[in-house]
Amino acid sequence: MKGPSWSPPQILIVTFVVLILVGAGLLMLPIATTNGISFIDALFTSTSAMTVTGLIVLDTATAFTMFGQVVIMLLIQLGGLGIMTFAVLIYIAVGKKIGLKHRLIIKQALNQSAIGGVVKLAKRLLIFSLIVESIAVVFLSIRWVPEYGWFQGIYASVFHSISAFNNAGFSIWSDSLSGYVIDPAVNIVITLLFIIGGIGFTVVFDMWRTKEFNRLALQTKLMIVGTLVLNTISFLVILLLEFNNPATIADFSTLGKIQASYFQAVTPRTAGFNTLDIGQMEESTLFYMITLMFIGGGSASTAGGIKLTTAMAILLATISFFKNRQHTSIYHRSLSSHIILKALALTIAGMCVVIFTTFVLNLTEDAPFLMILFESVSAFGTVGLSMGLTGDLSLVGKVIIIGTMLIGKLGPLTFAFAFAKQSPDLVKHPEEDILTG
Repeated sequence: MKGPSWSPPQILIVTFVVLILVGAGLLMLPIATTNGISFIDALFTSTSAMTVTGLIVLDTATAFTMFGQVVIMLLIQLGGLGIMTFAVLIYIAVGKKIGLKHRLIIKQALNQSAIGGVVKLAKRLLIFSLIVESIAVVFLSIRWVPEYGWFQGIYASVFHSISAFNNAGFSIWSDSLSGYVIDPAVNIVITLLFIIGGIGFTVVFDMWRTKEFNRLALQTKLMIVGTLVLNTISFLVILLLEFNNPATIADFSTLGKIQASYFQAVTPRTAGFNTLDIGQMEESTLFYMITLMFIGGGSASTAGGIKLTTAMAILLATISFFKNRQHTSIYHRSLSSHIILKALALTIAGMCVVIFTTFVLNLTEDAPFLMILFESVSAFGTVGLSMGLTGDLSLVGKVIIIGTMLIGKLGPLTFAFAFAKQSPDLVKHPEEDILTG
């Protein structure tokens, strides 16, 4: 008698949960912490690392030993590149063929639209990631070895390279990267890491193969233009809003203000590192950062959020509607109605998750609304930035944030497809209009 047949989304969710529990178990070992850790805090930390979020209930620098920090680093690498990417490598190493069901799971994990080429993509993804991280380690070591010595300098370089490329935001320093707010070398290397990691691997590979912009895939064009425009606007907005804030950049030189504003402009798109005290920023800046965290990075990347192309698809569809056009077009290509509906479904689902999380936290936590909303969106977008609420969360609050981080990493649609009963649309009913607007 056959057991229940699990769908790829269900297998992906269960695998993630199992690995999170294994990570929590390792973090509860006496050698992992300096003063012990509760199960809920170990589970929270493991989930935050596996979902590459970066929210912390305990200071990574002081609460965890080097063993504990290495466990966190491995969970980040495993969660960021995707468990299925490593599974592909293991299957190939032992000489096994990758069947259709496994390819479907890889497709789900890498957020691809078709199963063709997913195994090749997974192999390229692993090789590319290790190469980029290794190059970053070299550059960061040049900066940090003279300051911390060989062992600690290289260790810090490896940890932060993995954390940055996977858009995790974990740091082995209590103040994250605030000590390097006006350090050009650290700013450039770290931001390049999480921009490359967050733009989407299919985009990176397409750019590598195709040198002419006009011949790039539409996904690549939208991500390149969208990233450049959004990062530029965000830099200018944060620079202007924080220019005279004495608690952030007011006392910096012009170059210092530019560096700090640039870093904080690109980090909300799920990177999670900070060089400024988030809790001291202007409320208008924080609200703008909430929008960036909700949007997130690119599909098939280490980033979270609803994804930039999702937001752009909705924006383009809205513009087309206002212009009374029947089709949504960009760069001489039309977006299918299925893509528009998927973008809307993903955005609404994401908003529902954030609303639910914010509502519950408002009941369980004694904190201002903006702080709670910021925490909720940060968890959903797997960003890891916080105004200081994470460490003070109640038991219920921690559980809610754990669930939100998991949904944010795997995607609300993955959970919807995993648990919702699929019913094929075999009958088309007569159309009838309703009043809207």
